[in-house]
Amino acid sequence: MEIENLWTPAHQAVEDGDADELARLLDSGVDPNEECCGMTLLAHAVDYEADTAIQAGEEMGVTLIAVTLAYGASPQLEGRPGKSPMELASEYHHVMAKRLLMRFI
Repeated sequence: MEIENLWTPAHQAVEDGDADELARLLDSGVDPNEECCGMTLLAHAVDYEADTAIQAGEEMGVTLIAVTLAYGASPQLEGRPGKSPMELASEYHHVMAKRLLMRFI
């Protein structure tokens, strides 16, 4: 039995860490503020960049976050119920993400 993918193509690009595909999708007209599974693209990007870096023991990047912001994602929208992208970045202690998000608030 095949498991159905619940992610939209843009959210799947975030989940895959594929900044080029994310940019292509956003450039083709995908809403940068789209929500899927209760998470905005920007919140998903913050969560993905922080969580994968923590799991790999690496520094946290901001590539997906920057792409999403460059295409107009709003950092003021709740990313997960009750949490803004800034709050998620704070919880993860993702300093670069917080600095980048501040430029768009």
